[in-house]
Amino acid sequence: MSCSPDINRLVSDLAEMIAMPSENPPGHETEVARFVARELEPLGFEIAIAEYAPDRPNISATLRNGPGPVLAFNTHMDTVPVGSGWTHEALRMTREGERLYGRGACDCKGSLASMLEAARILATSRAAWSGTLIAVFVADEEVSSQGARFYTRDCPAIDFAIIGEPTSNAVFTAHKGSLRPIVLVEGVTAHSGTPELGRNAIYDAGRLMARIEAHHGGVIRHITHPLVGNASLCVTRIGGGKADNVVPDACELLLDRRLVPGEDEEAAKADILALLERARQEEGIVAKVTGYKPTTGGATQTAPDAPLSVAALAAASAADIARPGPFGFQGACDLVHFREAGASGVVIGPGDLANAHKPDEFVTIGELADATRIYVDIVCRLMPPMVTG
Repeated sequence: MSCSPDINRLVSDLAEMIAMPSENPPGHETEVARFVARELEPLGFEIAIAEYAPDRPNISATLRNGPGPVLAFNTHMDTVPVGSGWTHEALRMTREGERLYGRGACDCKGSLASMLEAARILATSRAAWSGTLIAVFVADEEVSSQGARFYTRDCPAIDFAIIGEPTSNAVFTAHKGSLRPIVLVEGVTAHSGTPELGRNAIYDAGRLMARIEAHHGGVIRHITHPLVGNASLCVTRIGGGKADNVVPDACELLLDRRLVPGEDEEAAKADILALLERARQEEGIVAKVTGYKPTTGGATQTAPDAPLSVAALAAASAADIARPGPFGFQGACDLVHFREAGASGVVIGPGDLANAHKPDEFVTIGELADATRIYVDIVCRLMPPMVTG
């Protein structure tokens, strides 16, 4: 079979999807989902569109091709907001030589375009593979992965999942997770002319932040993983005070705790609670966790010697990717949710992560074509045709 993508169609697909605003918030991925359905349904894919909230759909397209494993192509349809600082039109693709500019070109409509093209090639070359292919594209990865959580809650059994994210087409088999506790530091209000009659929650928050910094340096950063590096704990937001002349009785901190594969989320929560308790016992600081902000999810990994990892590395090498991997993401993505659903998974996609979420985001035509070939190659390595006779 030929793994050669139709370059003009790849570029045209990406241009169409960039012109479909799906900035998150608010998301509104429906137009992209309908585009996918129009492209894949005529090729024999069974289409299912399911909303987890109004105008927040996932789309899954299933192609059954005899006995064999179930493999899912997955990426997300939402993008980060356009923002400022662009020198190209953000929601209208601009081509300059090999570069294709526009919001989502790199993260993650480039992966989506390559997966669409790979699905077309596989649908028209069914003699080359056997099994079930599911193309599942989800909403909301950029905020809290509600789409992937909703899909994997009761999805069919999936053996292998290829997650599209900008990796320069290298193979990533692990990623960090995130946990964001909201911590309220409590004080006692008083007139600012007699501050000694109260307890300043902002001052106590400052003392608590010093403890958090020390805990990161002395404990958390020493929790490491060979592919993703070290765990971390830091304060990313602070807010407190109600009036110019009042000693504040409350100050709120947002903590960001990055987990590495192998860490337990409940143990990380307990560690933070223990830190707050030590601050109370040793300095009288009264602080409590009042909630957790939504995040993409926890940390995960697929073993480098797992069949999918081996096939993906071989496919990336065959496509002449200079450094095929395996590597690990510092951030998080939807891989964790497919892993929790029982699938072996890797992350591969066109585009450089350094260009994601920035003005003048771009992907190259060569990266789109290579990603398409890699996706098709992995399917053929893992899902060979049945031998008869």
